[in-house]
Amino acid sequence: MSNTGQPPTGDRLKEIIQGPSDVEWKYEMRRDCQEIIPGLLLGPFLVSRNLERLKALAVTHIVCIRDAAEAFSVKPRFPGQFHYLTLDVKDTEDQNLISLFPGARDFIYKAINQGGRVLVHCNGGISLSPAFVVMFVMEHFQLSCDDALHMVQNRRYCISPNGGFLLQIKEYEAIYKASLAVANAPAIPQRANRRKREEEEDDEESERKRVQYEEGPPMMMYADYMAT
Repeated sequence: MSNTGQPPTGDRLKEIIQGPSDVEWKYEMRRDCQEIIPGLLLGPFLVSRNLERLKALAVTHIVCIRDAAEAFSVKPRFPGQFHYLTLDVKDTEDQNLISLFPGARDFIYKAINQGGRVLVHCNGGISLSPAFVVMFVMEHFQLSCDDALHMVQNRRYCISPNGGFLLQIKEYEAIYKASLAVANAPAIPQRANRRKREEEEDDEESERKRVQYEEGPPMMMYADYMAT
């Protein structure tokens, strides 16, 4: 599912960001989860403890993002029936998300590539878990920070990552784009590298011989001359 192609433009970009146009957001929908892209759902902890709802959604994997202070209540409820990834993250502006994101991203990719469906949740599904999902779709679709935020918000209207998280999402935009540029850079074949080194060595040898020729043969020392 990983994406290293060209970023979407025009109508395709508009389609990705806007999402379904026939859904009218209602306040009570914040208590349920919404599908952001096929196989990736975002919502509150309430959904993660409702076994019937999880089965109806065909969820196979769950990313549980919680504040350590909530660990006694916000926790995996059905470890024998779903694959879990649990992240202890503070919903504060100085919490580092960028260092934690790769683990969540890889977990989501692996699940979806295996045909699974992933629920990403925090306590309320408002700030913490949406921040991770925004970073995920931003990198996957090669979107800008603003477009990724709008994309997720168009499907789950109530999201509101805190200011520190928004800054980190913006920082991650530059990180993923730099990484993508390196990955897509044309590789220099090893054979070409070896040929280039050999040509440089030949040039050095030719230059050394030219200098020797111009300087002439080494002068015979006086003692050597007398010995002859």
